[in-house]
Amino acid sequence: MRNSTNRIFWLTIAFTLIASQLLAKSLPRVAPSEVNVSEDKLLEVDQVLEDLVSNKKLAGVTVVAARNGKVFYEKSFGKQDRERGRPMKNDTIYRIASMSKAITTTAAMVLYEEGKFKLDDPVSQYIPSFKNLQVIDGEGTRPAKTEMKIIDLMRHTSGLGYGLKGEKHQQAWKNANILDRNSTLEEFVAKLSKLPLNEDPGTVWQYGVSIDVLGRLIEIWSGEAFDQFLEKRIFIPLEMSDTAFYVQEKNKERFATTYFREEDGALSVKDDSETSRYLTNPILHYGGGGLCSTAEDYMKFLVMIENGGELFGHRFLKKGTVNLMTRNHVPDDLMPIRMGENMLQGVGFGLGFGIRVGDNFKRIGEYFWGGAASTHSWVSPKDGLCVVTFEQTKPFNSETESAVKSIFYDAIEE
Repeated sequence: MRNSTNRIFWLTIAFTLIASQLLAKSLPRVAPSEVNVSEDKLLEVDQVLEDLVSNKKLAGVTVVAARNGKVFYEKSFGKQDRERGRPMKNDTIYRIASMSKAITTTAAMVLYEEGKFKLDDPVSQYIPSFKNLQVIDGEGTRPAKTEMKIIDLMRHTSGLGYGLKGEKHQQAWKNANILDRNSTLEEFVAKLSKLPLNEDPGTVWQYGVSIDVLGRLIEIWSGEAFDQFLEKRIFIPLEMSDTAFYVQEKNKERFATTYFREEDGALSVKDDSETSRYLTNPILHYGGGGLCSTAEDYMKFLVMIENGGELFGHRFLKKGTVNLMTRNHVPDDLMPIRMGENMLQGVGFGLGFGIRVGDNFKRIGEYFWGGAASTHSWVSPKDGLCVVTFEQTKPFNSETESAVKSIFYDAIEE
């Protein structure tokens, strides 16, 4: 019966996708002047991006910018695959890594509005194995002093990281093969619950696998497979036809290769688009970092959020819920937050997004995040501005985002 149900679901999805491709809705395109943006100033963006490519800081890049829901800038530079001479295009497909987190959190908030959970609910209410967790204490462990709550997962104060403190505990993490692509989300959380936390929940901001646990909770709350829920409730109504946990064979030539910037600045192939693991659908649908997407698709998602939870005549979230997601939820005593050794001054975290809370020449209230291969996006609510900068360069860096951000802000003429 279950196999029959799955076949019916995927046949429905297939027919819907075919129809959506024939009648696909796009965001409106306008001249910059129509949204009070300087066309002359945007020439500086072109020059910066051309320089980054010609100086071999990156292989290629796509940048899309919208104001008040209207796209006024959309250009690609360089190559998506230097070895095969494939140019970067506006419909190139990228690994968006941690930019998946905002989408997963949004999906969870759809269920929040349906009353499936409260933010202060303990995770163990839905995943019993998360009751009575242990916390690392030197070489040993001790019982956690606090319960992990749903909001701890969303704002990264759960005590979960990408790995564990200490050589002994880190080896246990490796032995458990936590992010095995051949595991189900149910198996993933079962393995995770047998390991200790790095910190007591609610006491430290730490980036990690919290949003992947949230993916499993979405399955529990909805009664649907996580990838199917995203497809039905987010991707299809948002017309995000190129966003998924893998790249289909028919789209392979639009898939970008990922490059690694060596110490001498040279770019080497990190993940070849012709042989990438992202060409097959994994069993583990990794909501914290597993999605692929295009700049166009991700811009639709951002515009929906900036528009208060509505796009293309479909309401995904209430405006109040979006406001809840896009304000800081990290307590003052846990600030500033850190990414590894890097202290992020003036940055808090909401539900799915980093939040600009200090004005170090950037906009207070801006919400944003990026992905491991140097993909970036940000939204400035007071300017009605959404920007996506997509490349595929590791290790993570903010060079492209930093180079164009001030130009986009300066280009606004009101």
